[in-house]
Amino acid sequence: MKKYVLVLLFATFATGLHAQEGFKIGFHGGLPINDFNDAVSLSLGLDAGYMFALGEVVDIGVSTGFINGFAETFDSDEIVADLPNMQFLPLAASVRIWPSNSLSFGVDAGQALGINDGNDGGFYYRPMLGYLMGAFTEVNLSYTTINMDNDLSWNSVNLGLLFTIPNKKRL
Repeated sequence: MKKYVLVLLFATFATGLHAQEGFKIGFHGGLPINDFNDAVSLSLGLDAGYMFALGEVVDIGVSTGFINGFAETFDSDEIVADLPNMQFLPLAASVRIWPSNSLSFGVDAGQALGINDGNDGGFYYRPMLGYLMGAFTEVNLSYTTINMDNDLSWNSVNLGLLFTIPNKKRL
């Protein structure tokens, strides 16, 4: 039985799998949770990066982007508070694994630079699950964590769309 499972796994990985090498650009929307749940209503982000295929199954690369968390405005008879938007510029290394032709999982990890006043950024970590909807279009679900220096943590659940611009030599 073990031999059949090994042969099936080998056949799955050896036939028809392809990495998604090239420049990637996209956007995502997210809902902040935990420390910033009350201060930020939603987040929008832009994603950009480049992936190199190490073979048919594994991609590595670099990624960057921009994340903007839109602040809540509190207005009552006693309190008026207009909180600042939270803004980050992530700089990360990326890894993607393609167990099938259309499904990938991976992670971006690095440093997120804080852009707004009083935001120093922190360690950036973003696990991701992606599904190819076409040859160069991917929808992904991710969870962003930025561990900030002041013992706060930016966390959001995101849904995004990513487009690949492949290398001309691979077309």
